[in-house]
Amino acid sequence: MNPIAEHLDRRFKASERGSSLRQELVGGAVTFMTMAYIVVVNPTILQDAGMPFGPAMVATALTAMFGCLLMGVLANRPYAIAPYMGQNAFVAYTVTGTMGYSWQTALFTIFISGILLLALTLSGGRKALGDAVPMTLKISFSIGIGLFIAFVGATSAGLIVPAEVAPVQIGDLTAPESMLAILCLLTISVLTVRGFKGSILVGMLACTGAAFVLGIAPYPDGLVSAPPSLSPVLLQWEVSLTFGILSVLMTVFILDVVDTMGTLVALGEDTGLVDEDGRLVDVQRPFMADSLTIIFAGAAGTTSSGVFVESASGIKSGSRTGLTSIVVGLLFGVSLLFTPVITAIPPQVTGPALMVIGMMMFSAARRLDFQDPTDFFPAVVTVSTMVFTYNIGIGICSGFIVYVLGKLFSGKRSEIGPLMWILFAMSVLFFVFYPY
Repeated sequence: MNPIAEHLDRRFKASERGSSLRQELVGGAVTFMTMAYIVVVNPTILQDAGMPFGPAMVATALTAMFGCLLMGVLANRPYAIAPYMGQNAFVAYTVTGTMGYSWQTALFTIFISGILLLALTLSGGRKALGDAVPMTLKISFSIGIGLFIAFVGATSAGLIVPAEVAPVQIGDLTAPESMLAILCLLTISVLTVRGFKGSILVGMLACTGAAFVLGIAPYPDGLVSAPPSLSPVLLQWEVSLTFGILSVLMTVFILDVVDTMGTLVALGEDTGLVDEDGRLVDVQRPFMADSLTIIFAGAAGTTSSGVFVESASGIKSGSRTGLTSIVVGLLFGVSLLFTPVITAIPPQVTGPALMVIGMMMFSAARRLDFQDPTDFFPAVVTVSTMVFTYNIGIGICSGFIVYVLGKLFSGKRSEIGPLMWILFAMSVLFFVFYPY
């Protein structure tokens, strides 16, 4: 091992955590490929809020780069940060669409929520809330997010489509696009069960090439393009102190707290960075990176960011350190120059990768206590509402409420810790103030 590699290994503790520099590089590439869609999808959604596409795209990539680099250097975790998909839709279709606020007001609200979240993190309150979550709910977060990822992957690949009678139905499996998705799913699955390192990345690259050759996906429209100016969205704020915008602030803040908490717990199980009680080890640093990135997002001109569940793709490939996050961050920076190539990766390739990852995360179900309904029912509610409502935050808040009520009415009030009552109250407030 050369001196630079030795220094990186020692600095990020790759060998100590059972990884290697190669695994970290591969894991970073895999994670980036599974979430690179955010560079185009996020500004596409924010267009519906009135934001200019080009500048919003630059803000998206810069926020992801900032968050991933910060996570890698500050926290040494293989968790990628980028603007959340659910939050962009909330801003575009609820805050600006239904409630009528400007996107500039929405960005200011996100900036303020980041400051509040940073204050909660610095006070230790965020870590304390995370430690207070009972094991049964932590396990359900992992299961629910896994199924959520699998569902997202199946729908984006076209294997599951909207239906007229039922909410969804199977897609047309005879279509070339669906056949490519099935081929990609089988390829990644076979390589994975055979124990092939980097199975997800290899499968995605091979099937992307097949998509181009077979004409299922168009070749990239060029290789390099200069990024647009950020100035139209940078620090473009409008201040509003109405009751409606306070409800938006409350919603965004609670979503930021519970989404990242649930995702970190789920990913922590796979990285081994949890103690014997299921509590995240040294979680203050990941929370700090998350909070600072939300502040950056609101200033740069995009919606709330957080740890992406797609980070599980790199972790399943062997990633265990912040080197993976740094690789992802650098790739997001480079993506500003190679947007035509990144956007050419078809959803029939990224979708199956997410399906395999989600199925892997479902293995946590074996640790649930199926004998105690006050533990099992909240887990089922968490998982089902997370998937059925297409919203991780709603699933987590539902689980908190059902857990507390179940323990309370079954005579097990002593099992409800003081901080769980706070999480219960926050969850109730979430549903009260949510702008339906």
